[in-house]
Amino acid sequence: MKCRLLDTSPSGLRTLVAVFDTGDEVMAGLKELATKEKLTAAQLSAIGAFVKAELAYFDWDKKQYQPIRVDEQVEVASMLGDIGVDDGGAPALHVHLVLGRRDGSAVAGHLVEATVRPTLEVVITETPAHLHRRQDPATGLALIRF
Repeated sequence: MKCRLLDTSPSGLRTLVAVFDTGDEVMAGLKELATKEKLTAAQLSAIGAFVKAELAYFDWDKKQYQPIRVDEQVEVASMLGDIGVDDGGAPALHVHLVLGRRDGSAVAGHLVEATVRPTLEVVITETPAHLHRRQDPATGLALIRF
């Protein structure tokens, strides 16, 4: 993965672009980037393609994620998320995506992990504030709390 700072505004807003190459692991790369760049409140969007991925669907009744394995070449039709920090100050990523299959059908969910092929182009916009994720007792999820 390569990253470049595109712009910094006087208010502290930064825009970065990260480009992942074939074989790069997406979530590990995003966490590494968030740590290196000290991202504490950012939004991301991306397009590209994966050779395999693991998504998840949150089952409300069971209060747990159900895995969705994707073991085929897919297009990243839409990838959106945010980067905050957890109680320990570590990066906390929350990413959803829609993957397009060869036949035009789609699969969507919460991104657990994915392997890039051939590229993933991620635009990250950081604000000068902090987003903190806290464990919600009712759901067991780490949700943004102000």
